[in-house]
Amino acid sequence: MLKNFRFNITKPFLYSLLTLCTSYPLFTFACKNIAVFSLSGVIILFECLFIQIIIVYIFGIILSVNQIIFKIFTTTTLLINSICFYFCTQYTVIIDKTMISNVFNTNHDEAVGLFNIKIIFYVIIFGILPSIILICYKECKISFKKCITRILVSIFGIVILLFVNSKSWLWIDKNAKHLGGLIMPFSYIGNTSRYILEKHFKNQKIELISNGYFDKKFNNVVILVIGESARRNNFSLYGYDKKTNPYLEKDGVFAMPNTQSCTTYTTGSIECMLSHLGSSKKSAKYENLPSYIYRHGIDVILRSNNWGMPKMNISKIENTSQIQCNEKKTGKTYDDIMLCNLKNEMQNGKNQLIILHQSGSHGPLYHEKYPQQFEHFTPVCKTTDLQKCTQEELINAYDNTILYTDYFLHKTIEFLKQNAKSSALIYISDHGESLGEYNIYLHGTPYSIAPKFQKEIPFLVWMSEDFKKQHNINAKKFAQNKDYSQDYIFHSVMGAFGMKSEFYRQELDIFSNHD
Repeated sequence: MLKNFRFNITKPFLYSLLTLCTSYPLFTFACKNIAVFSLSGVIILFECLFIQIIIVYIFGIILSVNQIIFKIFTTTTLLINSICFYFCTQYTVIIDKTMISNVFNTNHDEAVGLFNIKIIFYVIIFGILPSIILICYKECKISFKKCITRILVSIFGIVILLFVNSKSWLWIDKNAKHLGGLIMPFSYIGNTSRYILEKHFKNQKIELISNGYFDKKFNNVVILVIGESARRNNFSLYGYDKKTNPYLEKDGVFAMPNTQSCTTYTTGSIECMLSHLGSSKKSAKYENLPSYIYRHGIDVILRSNNWGMPKMNISKIENTSQIQCNEKKTGKTYDDIMLCNLKNEMQNGKNQLIILHQSGSHGPLYHEKYPQQFEHFTPVCKTTDLQKCTQEELINAYDNTILYTDYFLHKTIEFLKQNAKSSALIYISDHGESLGEYNIYLHGTPYSIAPKFQKEIPFLVWMSEDFKKQHNINAKKFAQNKDYSQDYIFHSVMGAFGMKSEFYRQELDIFSNHD
């Protein structure tokens, strides 16, 4: 039956029409951001429709010069479109370069956690079925001359449409990044290309930054805990009405106010906080903080229950599968395994930086990020289909991850108290998290349009009494800045070890000027 299926249109045009099946997020976004029933709103909506069809159509005509390439490309992109459509509708994500970076850098467990049975329906209805229609369709053959003519007419049509409604330029320019992340297949094709090119430049030889020096002799142990997807609003230390920090409230930690992340995704934020340039410039080509201080004689070890750490030249790097631990394994790896046998790594009488990278509060399976005994807030959401959960269930599951992080940080502080006389703990999250506000979930939304929940992060500091004396810390004057950011991490860690250099910025050192 499908073999006799035929209309007087070309396959490239049919392909462009079939991509409309997965363009719902694009038009939903447009409808939410225009006055739909006004003349200008209707014109903008029509422009989005016309541009989506024509751009895909032009690309299809070019590819149709070789039918094998055309079939492979169109069927592959229709299948990928269906998967992207699933994520766009389920989690309200945008397929920009940030999201492509997340795709390439996520680990197996996190990737599996994002899928549920519903994706099979999406792939069949919006991927496989359109592919079958396109393959079985018998088109009317047209000449190469007509192909060129149609391309030129299409381009001319777009130009005329934009000039006729020039008032829409401002709206399109304002929302260009959002629109570009929703026009498929170009959202993931273009941004994957951008990611690969950027990755290529990152893999070039790392440039060493200028040598530093020690103006004071310390023997300190600093633990830097990099959190995952923790948002400031859900910490009782910052005024949240639910008791999510019962341990830390008694541990004497300082909650640094108004802290913003550099980005809304893991790799970008970690690159920023470990760079001497901070958020001001791209810094991947330069030596990062762990490599830099290790080169200056400080012992540095990394233990990670996550992904996204940059390359570094340090004493030791371990993921949780490499940590030798005699404790009974339950099949799930929680963050506190990073403390197992950590005492064996201590270098008595020597400056040491220990970096612990949490799995933290990464969604959507929040209930799997903590042991059962930390399921204090109930009922909880236990599905990847977050829209099926009530707001109460979703927030409860997330709050339990914060409760477990509170316990993990408390145990880390206890470890320092028992094993290091002069020590400090710095905890900062990579980014925040959306929990359904504005119908947005998880993180990774482009920074310029991301809700505040993905940018506002906790920044906590604990210091031993000896450490406070060494640095002349006045507790009453500590954490008095109005605003903090991840830019403080590089310079504060340097300051913790009494280290200086030509690029060290005292105003970004939390341990400086508090006497």
